[in-house]
Amino acid sequence: MTYTIKEIAASLGAEAFGDVDLSVGGVAEPAMAGPQDLALAMKPDFAKGLPQGQAQAAMLWQGADWQQLGLKAAIIAPRPRFAMAGLSAMMDPGQGYAAGIHPSAVIDPAAKLGADVSVGPLSVISAGAVIGDGSVIGPQCFIGTDTVLGQGCFLREGVKIGARVRIGDSFIAQPGATVGGDGFSFVTPEESNIEKVRDSLGDAGEAKAQSYARIHSVGSVSIGDDVELGANACIDRGTVRDTRIGNGVKFDNLAQIGHNVEIGNDCLICAQVGIAGSTRIGHNVVLGGQTGVSDNLFIGDHVITGGATKVLANVPAGRVMLGYPAMKMETHIEVYKGLRRLPRLFRDVAKLQKAVSNPGGND
Repeated sequence: MTYTIKEIAASLGAEAFGDVDLSVGGVAEPAMAGPQDLALAMKPDFAKGLPQGQAQAAMLWQGADWQQLGLKAAIIAPRPRFAMAGLSAMMDPGQGYAAGIHPSAVIDPAAKLGADVSVGPLSVISAGAVIGDGSVIGPQCFIGTDTVLGQGCFLREGVKIGARVRIGDSFIAQPGATVGGDGFSFVTPEESNIEKVRDSLGDAGEAKAQSYARIHSVGSVSIGDDVELGANACIDRGTVRDTRIGNGVKFDNLAQIGHNVEIGNDCLICAQVGIAGSTRIGHNVVLGGQTGVSDNLFIGDHVITGGATKVLANVPAGRVMLGYPAMKMETHIEVYKGLRRLPRLFRDVAKLQKAVSNPGGND
């Protein structure tokens, strides 16, 4: 599929310059771009690669001199990186899934499929499942009993969705994602060693061997519209009430969301984040990669955590948190500066101790 520079600019709400009827069929980094590619030179530093490639057109930054860069045409957007969202959608060749229902798919007669639904090879759709119009179920997917999937959803290969899950429109799940696995809920007949440590802040008392009984997850998962779930990410079902995910939430790969967790709208949950059971997350929260959040906590709106932050207490709205345990960013930086000064402090103290123990020196 090819587009003219004029068509692309109009679709993105950007300005087109030069030979606007020039056609391109793909995007590329400037140094690797061919004659039919639109080079992504969205910063002056990126534009330095243009002479190494063969691009005739490029997407540039505001105020760029496209003629001086030797181009025949250019697209200039107020915010080039945001324009990339629309541009990448236009240029995405997709996964090549065939339309219609593959003959190897297993679809229960009691399932309901909307108009223009595509189901890939070896996928299973269980009784009572409802699949919205225009949805694509990739190969080797599983959709459980009485699960509802909204319109325009897209499940990549190997996605698994358990029974009675409710998912809104425009849901995207990357390969291997799982929604509706049972929560990690186990209990001992008597107070466990873990509970003793938690209550005493470290003293387990007289520890003894214990076995664990399983608490079944009778709740499910409720997910809003326009949510994306990364590869091998997992959202557990609730113990009694549903685990709830708001609209517009984006999960990166390998995220783990525990039972009964509630996440507000438009949050970013980065790679390898783990959120323990019954924690509540506000709106527009960003959890950096490998952030860990303990159970039964509350994180307010617009909170941001840096990579590998470990949240062990409630976080008020608007905070930027770093470290283990998590603390305000400015506090964490001061603590880090203090740690770096410790070797010098130890040397100074050693000199003082020596001076005090030998006040006369060599005399």
